[in-house]
Amino acid sequence: MEVAEAIKARKSVRGFLDKPVAKELIEKVLQLAVRAPSAMNTQPWEFYVLAGDVLDAVRKENVEWLRASAPPQPDHLVVGWPKDSVYRRRQVDLAKQLFSAMGIEREDKEARAAWLERGFRYFDAPAAILVLTDRCLTDAGPLMDLGAMLQTLCLAATGLGLGTCIEDQGVMYPDILRKIAGVPEDKRIMMSVAIGWPDPDFPANKIEIPRVPASEITTWFGFDTRE
Repeated sequence: MEVAEAIKARKSVRGFLDKPVAKELIEKVLQLAVRAPSAMNTQPWEFYVLAGDVLDAVRKENVEWLRASAPPQPDHLVVGWPKDSVYRRRQVDLAKQLFSAMGIEREDKEARAAWLERGFRYFDAPAAILVLTDRCLTDAGPLMDLGAMLQTLCLAATGLGLGTCIEDQGVMYPDILRKIAGVPEDKRIMMSVAIGWPDPDFPANKIEIPRVPASEITTWFGFDTRE
């Protein structure tokens, strides 16, 4: 798959086939992911990869805590969008598309809660990748580097026929991950990536999310703009 093709094909996958992903395939993804650029070649990332009984145990406790209304206490800064901003509108538009695809009505609180739980279950993917940084780094310091690495990871997975979804719901309860997966306290759990074989029949996987054209958000200087 060509780079441009992979960029266009990559999307957030929220439904996966009940089919395991071989450790060797995820290793290939990670070997490509760590080729991402980072400031001064600092490479501020580490990975914990969960599958099988370990992942199932995390899923179970995540949902139990969520249902018990346990307050999330993530290690990272949670993204927020001003209420009346274009960013919030884009988030709401995405939710509307997803709920419409899944047949979830606005008033159906039970179905909406069930959808939320899917995120805390890593969308039932056969594997999940936890992205960690060292606590000696500042909260915001490695964020751009991690973003570059995560995009590289997702493109690598796409090239191998895998689907991914970058999601912070999977790291909202870090105490669970530390207990079950043994993540040490000196590591900050930043993000999770659900990874597996995309289910082509899952409704939410069929939606196409629009992007603002680059021409609408780019200002040019010093170029000859004559036709």
